[in-house]
Amino acid sequence: MTKMKARDKRLQWLERDWQLYLMLAVPVIWYLIFCYRPMSGLVIAFQKYNIFKGIAGSTWVGWDNFKFVFSMRDFGIALKNTLVLNGLDLLFGFPVPIILAILLNEMRTPKLKRVSQTMLYLPHFLSWVIIGGMVLEIFAPSSGIINSTLLHWGWIENNIPFLTDGIMWRFTYVLVGVWQSMGWGTIIYLAAITGLDLNLFEAARIDGAGKLRQIWHVTLPGIRSTIIVLLIMNIGRMMSIGFDRPFIIGNTVVQDYCDVISTFVYRAGIKNNQFARATAIGLFQSVVGLVLISGANFASHLFDEQGIW
Repeated sequence: MTKMKARDKRLQWLERDWQLYLMLAVPVIWYLIFCYRPMSGLVIAFQKYNIFKGIAGSTWVGWDNFKFVFSMRDFGIALKNTLVLNGLDLLFGFPVPIILAILLNEMRTPKLKRVSQTMLYLPHFLSWVIIGGMVLEIFAPSSGIINSTLLHWGWIENNIPFLTDGIMWRFTYVLVGVWQSMGWGTIIYLAAITGLDLNLFEAARIDGAGKLRQIWHVTLPGIRSTIIVLLIMNIGRMMSIGFDRPFIIGNTVVQDYCDVISTFVYRAGIKNNQFARATAIGLFQSVVGLVLISGANFASHLFDEQGIW
């Protein structure tokens, strides 16, 4: 009897909200066709794949592609660079949107707040091709704006090798990445802050708390769940890195510092038609990413946080 009532209730929900379920069907179908169905092609990671023979006609080689890739010196360098650059992005880039969102929330001049928000959000919508040109104009060793200005003023005697020294290149890479992405994170945190109960801030003011104490005891605890979710997602992406930024900003002089997994896959896999090895690397990335995000989510539960599931 209880099962019949539950089924009738579900049918009532379906009849009442069928438009919403129909709208939900569109992204579900899109994911099934374009995201999950192509995953069947991961089988080529275990084959000596021949593009002319296809998946069915290619020879099964088991783990040979993985063994070959893991034995390559360039793969070790790319793996190390991926972890280092993503770690630096996480260390320096993750707190910036939180700080900016708190500062924007404390602004009391609406016009200045709107202008500041616009200036922060704009870089997110710029193509990395455009940003790459800007980086060259600003940081180029001989003709960049920074070096030219500092030399003209006599503050330095030699050019600063922003793009030709490995350590300085990493500094430039992280700086540009933080500048480009901070606006997007700021939107998320600002939305979380505006959803907080204003009575909490009023109670803190009555108790004599200043702005800093309100931020520490009200604002940050209020957006803690948002911070935890985004931190988990960032940890899960430690093995994944975009192709555009390291490829456009990097150069052959700092090859051992800018070569990451995505550029290694392009150079050693796709350009040489080694699709099976490229797929093996992609599968390795996905598995490690799943382990990282699962571990981070499990750790969040140990600290009594909700996590992402």
